[in-house]
Amino acid sequence: MIVHLKGRLDSTGIDYAVIDVGGVGYQVGASARTLSALGPIGEACTVFTELLVGEDFQRLVGFSSADERDWFRLLTGVQGVGARVALAILSALEPVDLSRAIASGDKAMVARANGVGPKLAQRIVMELKDKVGGIALGLGPAVVNAAPGASADAVSALLNLGFRPNEASVAVAAADEELGAGASLDALVRLALRKASKS
Repeated sequence: MIVHLKGRLDSTGIDYAVIDVGGVGYQVGASARTLSALGPIGEACTVFTELLVGEDFQRLVGFSSADERDWFRLLTGVQGVGARVALAILSALEPVDLSRAIASGDKAMVARANGVGPKLAQRIVMELKDKVGGIALGLGPAVVNAAPGASADAVSALLNLGFRPNEASVAVAAADEELGAGASLDALVRLALRKASKS
């Protein structure tokens, strides 16, 4: 199982990137959001990956964050949502916005993605609402107020410790709200861990 690639961005296309890892080029399908986050061609980059295997194909899909990959897995678990549609949704919406849309039942927001009609948007919201729950509604300004990159790094730290994406995001948002703007990464992680263990 290939879970991530660290290498040099060799080239990009409309919906894919080629990552050179030790002289081997890996083509990974990607959302527009991921492609824009990879940086300039020739520079070092990291992509989180999901390997799709069918009867007559193998395809590697890449993501700029583990959170985005987790959402891809959730989306492709919904009947009628294939890899292409899931990537279109992730191109149109950031994971936190997608969490909010599903938690609040906002099918119109989900339907903004190319290839997603009202019926499919409704199915996505209905099938994923229980998996997302209402916790995403608390996200927002609290995440934005943290020192640049600190919230994202803190969420990543909790994910590496085995917390689920939504658990990590909510715990970090609560910690950030309590500590206020400019909190250090170390303080955020420590408080977020305490809050996550109580929930």
